[in-house]
Amino acid sequence: MNFVQWLNSLDELLYELMSWFVFFPVTLWKVLRHPLAMMRYAEDQLKLDDDRQYRGTVSPPIMLVLTIVAEQAIGLAEDGTNPIVKSQHGLASLVNDNTTLLLLHLVLFGTFALVLATGKVYRSSVDLDRDTLKPAFYAQCYAISPFALLVSLGVSGAMHSHGAVQLGGLTAIVAAFLFYGIVQVRWFSRELNQSLIRSFVDASVGMVASIVVALFIGRLFV
Repeated sequence: MNFVQWLNSLDELLYELMSWFVFFPVTLWKVLRHPLAMMRYAEDQLKLDDDRQYRGTVSPPIMLVLTIVAEQAIGLAEDGTNPIVKSQHGLASLVNDNTTLLLLHLVLFGTFALVLATGKVYRSSVDLDRDTLKPAFYAQCYAISPFALLVSLGVSGAMHSHGAVQLGGLTAIVAAFLFYGIVQVRWFSRELNQSLIRSFVDASVGMVASIVVALFIGRLFV
C-alpha cells in the first residue's frame, strides 16, 4: 500500500467514525419510536449488497457497541473509575482498564440478544445455523441498545448517594424492562405468528435465561 492509498483508507475510516456521531442518535431515536419496525429493518437490510446495507443508520452490532461506549463514558464522567476496574477480587482482576470493561459489558448485554435470537429461531420452522441466527441476532441488537443504556444509567443512579437520583435510577431500570419486555412479546408474536400469551411465555423464558446467565457472569467479577 503506497502513501496515497493509505491516505484514502484513512479518509474513509475518519468519515465512518465521525458519521457515527450523526447516525448513532438517529438510530437510537428510531429504535425508541418504532422498535419493531427497526427490528424488521435490521433483518431486511441483510438481504441487500454489503455496500448498500444500513445507509441511513448504524448497523445493529455497531449500534450495541456504541451504546455501551456511551453508557460507559457517562458512568465514568459521573463516578470516575468503575468499581470492577478497581476490584482485584476473582475474575475482576482481569478487568484492569476501560477496554476490558467495555468487552465485559458487551458480553453481558450481548447475551440477551443471543439468547432471545436463538429462542426465536428454535421456535420457528427453520434449522438453527449461522445464516438463520444472524438476522434475528441483528434485530435483537437494535432492541437491546436502549435497554442497555437505560439499565446502565439506572444502576448508576440507584447506587448514588442522593435519594432523588436513586429513585430516578430505579425508575429507569423498571422502564427499561417494561420497554424491552413489551417489544419482545410483540416481536415473538409477529415473527412466529402466535398469540400474545404464547409470545409472553417465550419472551419471559428468554429474558429470565438471559438474566440468569448475565448474573452468573457478573457474579464472577464482583
